[in-house]
Amino acid sequence: MAAALRLELVVVRHGLTAWNRERRYQGQRDIPLQMPEALPDMDRLRDHLADLAFDAVHCSDLRRCRQTLAHVLEGRAPGTPEEAPCFDARLRELDFGDYEGRTWEELKDDPGYRAWVDSQGRLATPGGESADDLWARLSAWLDDVLAEAQAHGHRRVLAVSHGGAIRELRRRLEAADFWEGVVGQAQGRRFVFVHEEGDWRCSASSAVPAPVDAPW
Repeated sequence: MAAALRLELVVVRHGLTAWNRERRYQGQRDIPLQMPEALPDMDRLRDHLADLAFDAVHCSDLRRCRQTLAHVLEGRAPGTPEEAPCFDARLRELDFGDYEGRTWEELKDDPGYRAWVDSQGRLATPGGESADDLWARLSAWLDDVLAEAQAHGHRRVLAVSHGGAIRELRRRLEAADFWEGVVGQAQGRRFVFVHEEGDWRCSASSAVPAPVDAPW
């Protein structure tokens, strides 16, 4: 099959959890969605994606992402590529190590925590990961997605991941500021990749769901 020349990669964050509401660092803890409070945002995302067909679907293996994916794909016709998602630990949130389960209020006077915040994630959390560690696994996953697109002619791919992972993708692919790269629950980004001169490059990015007055 001819190599893909253009790929839309839609990467969305999971829906609301109790720890989101409590502003706790979740990291790689397997926290479920908070129901029914998570539904309105996820319904909006599902409606936005309803008319889009995906050639492949990827998802963090953590429960909150699996639940979000199931909701977003609800009602899709059987036998489509969406029926067989790839669950991948490389799409997990940053490992916050000793900070997982804790809040800013609990940590704000800790010198190590302040140093980590001031570094914009470049330092590793105690017992956890740095932004470079996160990017190492995200970039390996992204290389595989792009290789599959080239080999199989994929034109649009969906991935369900986490806020910190999407922020790191935005920082690397959009040169977005660390503090401006955050997306809300059940929101994300649509990255457009173009294959030119033997390589892929990210040529555009936009919000998902798109603003009401913005074209898809």
